[in-house]
Amino acid sequence: MVNALRVAFFGTPRFAVPTLEALLTSRHDVVGVVTQPDRPRGRGQKLTDGPVKALAVARGLPLRQPVTVKEPSVADGLAAWRPDLGVVAAYGQIIPSAMLALPRYGMINVHPSLLPKYRGAAPVHRAVIAGDTETGVTIMRVAAKLDSGAMFARTARPIGPDETSEELEDALAVLGARLLVEVVDTIAAGTANEEPQDEHLVTYASRLTKDEGLIDWTQPARRIHDRVRGLYPWPHAWTFVDGRRVIVWRTAPRPEASSAAPGTVLHAGSDGLLAAAGDGRVLALLELQSEGGRALPAADFLRGHAIQPGARFGGP
Repeated sequence: MVNALRVAFFGTPRFAVPTLEALLTSRHDVVGVVTQPDRPRGRGQKLTDGPVKALAVARGLPLRQPVTVKEPSVADGLAAWRPDLGVVAAYGQIIPSAMLALPRYGMINVHPSLLPKYRGAAPVHRAVIAGDTETGVTIMRVAAKLDSGAMFARTARPIGPDETSEELEDALAVLGARLLVEVVDTIAAGTANEEPQDEHLVTYASRLTKDEGLIDWTQPARRIHDRVRGLYPWPHAWTFVDGRRVIVWRTAPRPEASSAAPGTVLHAGSDGLLAAAGDGRVLALLELQSEGGRALPAADFLRGHAIQPGARFGGP
């Protein structure tokens, strides 16, 4: 029989919700939640609860929202919960070493990559942008150095050729939640095994920036497609045409060849929008958005924003 552990949970965005839900339905006891402060969200930028906070409030869990986890009161509050284990899922801040040692079994983390590949802030997006065909989830010990802790378990998952980072992250969140509870059970039973990461295989997934969204039409069609879906829903891909900035939400590589210059609009009509890519292939632009507008299928977009064949997508 596996003993029940007292678990302190650290998490903030939607990715962390399945893990908290899985812990709440497990034999273990979530004794408190630490999450980021409320922030403006949505088009109106209203101050709203984050996903983890909303779940914690709904379940009546003890909750702390420090501006920084380095505040002395955070460690004091954590100690008062008397946790056996800390679980971290996309919390959003580096947890100080002194706090890592407060739970008697330390802290473990749900990381959406097959470590040691893609340590860092944007592992899901970087995998999609790179055109990887596989990724996964790793449950690891939280260590002082970013994402460097020993691994308890890993599980792989294929990446679909048209899957966006948002779709992939949601799937990995569910996969990671199940794996996390399995690992917590082994820790409680005293049967957990930890494997150090191979430092020779480490790669990093740096934080996304808005500037990365500008489409380089000299790239192959497939590379452009991977960038568009990897930057969905933020910071999103974008381009200029006829002096107008256009956000590109969804694309699809086409089998046709083209000798036109990269970025040239090959077709724009009721059946869609096609452009030339840098490898002599064609890319279909399926969903677009004008500045201040809303995302629309290409045919609907063209009815309100005329783009003529021969026009060129490119920089400002």
